Amino acid sequence: MKTNPRKPKKRNLKSLHNYYSYTGFYKYLNENIKKSIWPIVGVVVSLILFDRYVFDVKEGLSFITENFSEKTILLIFFISESVLGLIPPDLFIAWAEFQSNPFLMLFILAVLSYLGGVLSYWQGVGIASIPSIKSKMDTRFAESIRNTRRWGGFLIIVGALLPLPFSPASLVAGFIGYPHRLFLRFALFRFLRFAIYGLALFSFF
Repeated sequence: MKTNPRKPKKRNLKSLHNYYSYTGFYKYLNENIKKSIWPIVGVVVSLILFDRYVFDVKEGLSFITENFSEKTILLIFFISESVLGLIPPDLFIAWAEFQSNPFLMLFILAVLSYLGGVLSYWQGVGIASIPSIKSKMDTRFAESIRNTRRWGGFLIIVGALLPLPFSPASLVAGFIGYPHRLFLRFALFRFLRFAIYGLALFSFF
């Protein structure tokens, strides 16, 4: 008698779906998508209004390109992506269009963002080994730590894709000891994020 190998898969997917529903992952995801949409709309509208009535954004980006070396800007970007995402990466994506090879620069930015996440992961691992700092982290990132323990890889994917700082998600993953190999795999979604936003911003400018 032949067995249907698809049934266990369907059962596993259904169990996974039920688990994420029960633990509130979909609600959390929905709330964060809503939170991220308004900042995106705000940034786009602000850019359009600023560009039209205040200052030519293209001129500003051209000024940055002419007065700062690529290495300097890339270093600033990498530091930002490694330390809690201090500067929105979208500004650097817009800057990439004004380089001699925009898509190559976009790819370099994605690589640096990915590596910044990896560095943040190891920062989390290091912090977890220092009791005094660990206790502060447990308090400050309590919700993120709890959610990462619940949802693991899916939360890393959300952090990689949504317009939210990726560094804190990576830091927490390292802090709780999330498997390194799995983190590296799920963090690859960061490249998809840069591809989507790159195409959107390149068409705008």
